[in-house]
Amino acid sequence: QVQLVESGGGLVQAGGSLRLSCAASARTSANYAMAWFRQAPGKEREIVAAISWGGGNTYYGDSVKGRFTIYRANAKNTVSLQMNSLKPEDTAVYYCAADVSPIGVPRVGAAYYDYWGQGTQVTVSS
Repeated sequence: QVQLVESGGGLVQAGGSLRLSCAASARTSANYAMAWFRQAPGKEREIVAAISWGGGNTYYGDSVKGRFTIYRANAKNTVSLQMNSLKPEDTAVYYCAADVSPIGVPRVGAAYYDYWGQGTQVTVSS
């Protein structure tokens, strides 16, 4: 069982920055691919970014490329998402997720992820 706890959400003006962090309970989380998803009211959950277990392979959704950066610190069992140049359309609940398959590379579909955090709200005002 892996518990994921997100932090760092909040209210920011358009053009501003936020950094989200996800702390994993298990030391073995260093072996897992991790991802950030988001879900806005009335919309489906979508992937924001994902990262391989070693951090050398990343994936970004088209809407955040060039603005967001995902990175991890396995020694601290954390995965972070640096969000710059935020837009009102980035407003959503952001979720951290872990994929415990031995593949270890970032995958896009939410169904691949076995553990989820409780979510943290990000609100971008115009």
